[in-house]
Amino acid sequence: MTPYKLTDESIQFNSKTLYRIELTEDCKWGKAGTKGGFIETINNLTENAWVSDNAHVFGNAKVYGDAKVFSNAYVFGDAKVFSNAKVYGNARVSSNAKVYGNAQVSGNALVYGNALVSSNAQVSSNALVFGNAHVSSNALVYGNAHVYGDAQVFATAQVFGDAWVSGNAKVEKTSDYITISSLGSLCRTITITFSNKMISAGCFRGTLEELKAAVDKKYQGRGNYYPTIQYIEALFNSIN
Repeated sequence: MTPYKLTDESIQFNSKTLYRIELTEDCKWGKAGTKGGFIETINNLTENAWVSDNAHVFGNAKVYGDAKVFSNAYVFGDAKVFSNAKVYGNARVSSNAKVYGNAQVSGNALVYGNALVSSNAQVSSNALVFGNAHVSSNALVYGNAHVYGDAQVFATAQVFGDAWVSGNAKVEKTSDYITISSLGSLCRTITITFSNKMISAGCFRGTLEELKAAVDKKYQGRGNYYPTIQYIEALFNSIN
């Protein structure tokens, strides 16, 4: 067990009182007297885990195992960070999300809902992982990428840039999806996932036929969506 105590130093955050922690004995996290981050209660931090720097852990969130939350990261709601996982930077892990194994969440990344980040996966930059999505194995999610719904990103896949992987898509390798940018009057980026033949573009998510209908309604035969639709149709036909 990590030997620590709640100190008298406290802050008010989201209508909660959080207390800075301090090591009471020498251990792998530092010498006795080393100050840590802020937690709401001792239930937030158990086993051999540690919270340091300006990190906040509060609500029903739990950090345990040999996990570490540091820098300016927040873990809250009913989220769990455990095993050897690390959450740092300005990352946020909340709701019922779980980060475990050797997984890392960093940068400005957000992981929430019922999302899982496990194994050696890394979620970083401005990426969002939410819903029932699962990022695992050695997968990387970064940039402005979104992974959500029931999507699975695993093995050595990388989801990055402005890619949105959603629904029941399975991305095992980076070639399991493509993005096409600067489409339509809003210069949108669309993401095509091959496992479920679904297309995401802004608030739109649907099949190729549904995309055709939406484009016809808005653009009435004009614009660069039309050659793109033909290209997607050829791609889908090639994997039938």
